[in-house]
Amino acid sequence: MQPSKLLIVMALAQESRGLLERAGAHLLYTGVGKVNAAAALARRLAEIRCAGAELPMVVNLGTAGSRTIPAHTLVACNRFAQRDMDVSGLGFAPGTTPFDETPPVIEFPSVFAQLPQVLCSTADSFATHRHEVSGDVVDMEGFALARVCHAEKACFACAKYVTDGADSDSATHWEAALDNAARAFLNLFQTLSAN
Repeated sequence: MQPSKLLIVMALAQESRGLLERAGAHLLYTGVGKVNAAAALARRLAEIRCAGAELPMVVNLGTAGSRTIPAHTLVACNRFAQRDMDVSGLGFAPGTTPFDETPPVIEFPSVFAQLPQVLCSTADSFATHRHEVSGDVVDMEGFALARVCHAEKACFACAKYVTDGADSDSATHWEAALDNAARAFLNLFQTLSAN
């Protein structure tokens, strides 16, 4: 796929280390968290539509923690849930947004078939030993980006580099893994661009 038909979406420039920019990727850095991610992507897609252009494939590349998948593993996320949406006090199952027709787990066709396919659980918290986690990997933006693409009927793909065990050492391990993550993202971008 031509790089111009891809929009690479990442939370932070630290996750790219400048490698994707040098490779010619069209990048959108959203900032951390669900609100920043949803607002930035919705604004960019609206700008593209207003310009009369076809929506690109949105590809979220980012880091994640996992208590079941080993660190330094690249995975494809094709299902997304929101682990901090809890309106159980009104009788809704955890993860369900009340009065929203969007399913609590959003699923997209697999783009990275060569990678393990996993469920990404998103919340506005950096998962540590104090947090209950669900899903195969945990992050802070995936569900929000998937939700925007679902609403806009945009093609969406997501790959996460597991940096840590979502435990008490997460912050240290995340920082130490960023160089390897950036190289993995560059390789994946080059593979995707060549197809």
